[in-house]
Amino acid sequence: MQVLFTKQLLLYVIYNKALTKKFMIVKNTKIVILKSDITLLSSDCIVNAANKSLLGGGGVDGAIHRAAGSELLDYCKTLGGAETGEAKISPGYKLKAKYIIHTVGPVWKGGHNNEAIMLANAYCNSLKLADKHQVKSIAFPSISTGIYGYPFSEACKIALQSIKKSIPHLKYIKEIALVSYSETDYLQYQEIFATFEFDI
Repeated sequence: MQVLFTKQLLLYVIYNKALTKKFMIVKNTKIVILKSDITLLSSDCIVNAANKSLLGGGGVDGAIHRAAGSELLDYCKTLGGAETGEAKISPGYKLKAKYIIHTVGPVWKGGHNNEAIMLANAYCNSLKLADKHQVKSIAFPSISTGIYGYPFSEACKIALQSIKKSIPHLKYIKEIALVSYSETDYLQYQEIFATFEFDI
């Protein structure tokens, strides 16, 4: 019985070591998995999982608007909204981040309505816009996995694939953080990240 317990414990430790792979360097860009409140981060830019109006909403969208202050809403009123997959930028106002990129992820409708393409566009367009503004560090929430219902594991894989696709074209971004608020999401993201191939 003691031997069996020891083997189980060893397997548990090995498994959890695999999950502790929290960052990777890919072509001089650091990709890191974080458990945090994204509104508290001091990245140059944070990404807001916005709705098409860009005027605030629930979840991370509402949290970012509350933390940034009322000036953010006033500014977003001038942006004219955004389509799914599009990205627009604003100042960070009261946040530590200098910029906020607002991007609209797709609503999950079963996976047969180009959701994967639109979600990839949200990540790729956000990275492209951030790099255009010479951002060195950027933090993403898990876009579309909240009220929009995108399956979490599939959304994480698309995020990583989009980053992999974008990295060769980035000139300024040197750190990309993928941020989860809950412990459950953080551990699941770590597990997916640990097995993802970033060979470019």
